[in-house]
Amino acid sequence: MIIRRVDALSVGKVMGCLYFVFGLIAGGFFSLLALLGAAAGPRRGGLPEVLFGVGAVVIIPVFYGAIGLIVGLISGALYNVIASVVGGIEIELQRRPDLDDGYDRPASPP
Repeated sequence: MIIRRVDALSVGKVMGCLYFVFGLIAGGFFSLLALLGAAAGPRRGGLPEVLFGVGAVVIIPVFYGAIGLIVGLISGALYNVIASVVGGIEIELQRRPDLDDGYDRPASPP
């Protein structure tokens, strides 16, 4: 089997969601570090540190998700152009012998 074409929008949506999750993780780390810094630093009203920490959990995932969507759209479109020239990605699939779903698939054309 050869993947000759992908839907650029579906690639963008999946990558946007993946990057959003990565952004949640990164935002959590930034938030934790900012809150620890506010707690460990001198007592001069650490409101900016707290706001940065809370904002990191909101802003970073949205930013990462948007970047992931844009990169996914571009990557999907570029893949389609390059695959039309070089032929795409060849994959080999194998049915699991222990899995029988009871569905008789039609024979593939020659």
